[in-house]
Amino acid sequence: MDRIELIRDLFLRRGDSEYGGESVTQMSHALQAATLAEVASSPPALIVAALLHDVGHLLHDLPDDSPDRGLDDRHEVSGFRFLKRHFEADVVRPVRLHVDAKRYLCTVDPEYLASLSRPSVVSFYLQGGEMNREELEAFRDDPHFESAVELRRWDDLAKVNDWLTPDLDHFLGYIDRVGTPAE
Repeated sequence: MDRIELIRDLFLRRGDSEYGGESVTQMSHALQAATLAEVASSPPALIVAALLHDVGHLLHDLPDDSPDRGLDDRHEVSGFRFLKRHFEADVVRPVRLHVDAKRYLCTVDPEYLASLSRPSVVSFYLQGGEMNREELEAFRDDPHFESAVELRRWDDLAKVNDWLTPDLDHFLGYIDRVGTPAE
């Protein structure tokens, strides 16, 4: 199965699941994030990263309310491991870093934490809370730091009930425009 069919199949099988206590499904959240990236005239790799940033949530069988039970599914790590077999670093690194981007923003901007939804605040603490000095420096030193912060902001905004976006096939069309790991 090629990577487009693999991603389509994953979203069609698991995309209707709840998005962690928010008012949208995993599919709707992904399409909204990708729409925000597209509207921002982002490069294809970042649009694909926005579409796939939470793919790790589709790869496990934990219950939707896992964060409320004190469980961090480490979706950024499982998503990264899954995606790095199929995509270049400009797609997979922002996916890997989008949780760290939330921790970063909460550390450097106290008002950011206050703007987060309740489920996002719960996951923030499960994911490690504020960064220490070494974590901040390491995050800022990553060449995909800025893309991860952009992706994080779209992630936060992509929780609107009944928002009409382009469909999955529209965004899957960007996949052919990004490289694979060997390229």
